[in-house]
Amino acid sequence: MSESAPHAILLCAGLGSRLLPLTADRPKCLIEVGGKTILEHQVEALREAGVSGITIVGGYRFDRLQAFVEERWAEDERPELVLNPFYAISSSIGSVWAARHRLSAPFCLLNGDTVYDPALVKDGLSRLKPGLNLFVEPVAVPEIDDMLVRLDGDRIVAVGKTLPEALARHRSLGFIVGNAPDGAGYGEALDKVIREVEGVQNFHHAIVDRLAHEGEVHAVPFSGGVWTEIDRPEDIARWRGEVAEAPKKRAKIRAIGGGRRG
Repeated sequence: MSESAPHAILLCAGLGSRLLPLTADRPKCLIEVGGKTILEHQVEALREAGVSGITIVGGYRFDRLQAFVEERWAEDERPELVLNPFYAISSSIGSVWAARHRLSAPFCLLNGDTVYDPALVKDGLSRLKPGLNLFVEPVAVPEIDDMLVRLDGDRIVAVGKTLPEALARHRSLGFIVGNAPDGAGYGEALDKVIREVEGVQNFHHAIVDRLAHEGEVHAVPFSGGVWTEIDRPEDIARWRGEVAEAPKKRAKIRAIGGGRRG
């Protein structure tokens, strides 16, 4: 990881309709998984990895999110809260736009519905290259809604949900890191993508895809890492199974990171 720790941006504005009725009165990030909210899992994993600066972008039931954050963390350690008032009419790129003031310095960007094992976050952040990085893992048969990634060596060539499966053999873990003093040009690319016709309907991975075509985006590969995207009630049960297998998977993570830079 670079000397300057990245500032984390958590995208937590969406409704999470596939988790209804659990999300009827709260945003998805406040759903409990293994005795903690998704948000608590993320904040704890980031802080264990040395990331102290955190911005949470909320939208749906922002009042519940604000109340939770103010009660859960003391003022001196409380994450910054940012409102995306357009969450219902834009895709995830709208939440990135709401936190664009954090994109001109080293940053990491996380989907707010994903639980990561702290060991995975720490390992990935220790293997960054200068520039833009995306955490990925190999996939034999993509699942519904996988954000597919095409690689050329350790360089990302394309990112998208509709890439041909024969060419896109990896999927995104939803963890993007701008490991450069200027945020690796991510903010400038955001401005270009969101200005396009229907630009506000893009997933924020469209920014990574643009930068992959224009320059260089690095893959941070995992195999057997412990993480789960919480889209449906059965994903909560899957996380319990992932945690049960965690010692075995952590050994794989350490093996992959054996030659990493300190």
